[in-house]
Amino acid sequence: MKKYIAEFIGTFFLVLTIGCTVIPGAAGVIAPLAIGAVLMVMIYAGGHISGAHFNPAVTLAVFIRGRCDKKDVVPYWVAQVLAGVAAALVAVFLVGKSGTPMVIAHVPAAFVAEFLFTFALAYVVLNTATAKGTANNSFYGVAIGMTVMVGAFSVGWLSGGAFNPAVAIGLAVMKLVNFSDIWVHLVADLAGGVVAGLTFKFLNPQDK
Repeated sequence: MKKYIAEFIGTFFLVLTIGCTVIPGAAGVIAPLAIGAVLMVMIYAGGHISGAHFNPAVTLAVFIRGRCDKKDVVPYWVAQVLAGVAAALVAVFLVGKSGTPMVIAHVPAAFVAEFLFTFALAYVVLNTATAKGTANNSFYGVAIGMTVMVGAFSVGWLSGGAFNPAVAIGLAVMKLVNFSDIWVHLVADLAGGVVAGLTFKFLNPQDK
């Protein structure tokens, strides 16, 4: 149960930060920096308890890689999604509702963007937080947080920059994206996690 609570807390503050910066329309670099930073600090806070996935796609990647028990996958997903919804509701309470939801005009491009940066995120998680070659390092939180920050800067305008199914659901609850569009995030993000897990296993066959 402690692992699931840690996953809830980390995911909650990730989505809350997204809502509290994006809904008011934080100017310039503020939102991506804040989002990357909160992910970093929550990873450092919860990594020793749950592995600090805070993302169903990352949980799937870690499971495929062999570092997440099968029995934990669904409870992790439930905790992450519930946290995303709860954080979205709190963000709306704190800063109000957003305006018109983002319209994903180019679905194939958005799908590829979500897939690529979720792959990058999960790939970085696996190689910095689960690999034997980087065991006990002190940089994994920075690496993971900056990956999300880079993705937000690069393609946030194109896809919404979720890279995380729990975040995508939270974005829809906050009316930052349309519910009818979140399938793009759900499918692309989970596919990115799967491919990252398989890629890690191919590149590190000795790392069980």
